[in-house]
Amino acid sequence: METLAMHISNGIVNGPVAAVFAAVALAVLTLCVLRGRRDLDDRLAPMAGLVAAFIFAVQMLNFPIFTAGVSGHLLGGALAALLVGPWVGALCVAVVLVVQALVFGDGGVAMLGLNVTNMAVLGTAAAYLLIALLLRVLPRTPVGLGVTAFVSALVSVVVASQGFVLQYWLGGTTDLGGNLAGLAGTMAGVHLLIGIGEGLITATTVVTVAKVRPDLVYALRSLRPAAPAPVVPAAGGAR
Repeated sequence: METLAMHISNGIVNGPVAAVFAAVALAVLTLCVLRGRRDLDDRLAPMAGLVAAFIFAVQMLNFPIFTAGVSGHLLGGALAALLVGPWVGALCVAVVLVVQALVFGDGGVAMLGLNVTNMAVLGTAAAYLLIALLLRVLPRTPVGLGVTAFVSALVSVVVASQGFVLQYWLGGTTDLGGNLAGLAGTMAGVHLLIGIGEGLITATTVVTVAKVRPDLVYALRSLRPAAPAPVVPAAGGAR
């Protein structure tokens, strides 16, 4: 593989596999639209637009990975999941990917279903599962939120990279000679480094928003610990 970019170009994966993942991406995004409508309110609707715009802008900034000779940028799945939730968050990332493919040629149009599946669906889902877990065991402090954002962002990038490995195994156009494990290891290693940059950006952004307007952080509003059940006195009074 001459490039390790997560934005898959045309011709990297064959047409039938690309068509299958396009259908998968469309089905999941349809579900996101249906579920996301329940979450939209006066705070979340404008926040979703801001999140999509922020992800689009930050993705233009690349940071070099000197050990691999490539560069990385924010994917945004964890950031979106933290600020606007998994359903709306996946839609935000998908919109950014569509604009990048159609307007800037970043990722092949024929491969759009693959890219959306990896970065918008898998990345956001993996991030939110970790967020839901970590926010139940870590304190709701800036440090706890920052750790949650960093870890979820890092893991989401690696998970998205392994989605590409699966897709390439199913329909890659270049014979790897049975070295799929080598591709998986290389993708994981490079995107682990990219994930560190993503984690730092995500943690800094989310903690900054939480300090100013914690009510705008979806994860802090929706993942509250369950309230203890009220104690009901026994009938007949105490003895």
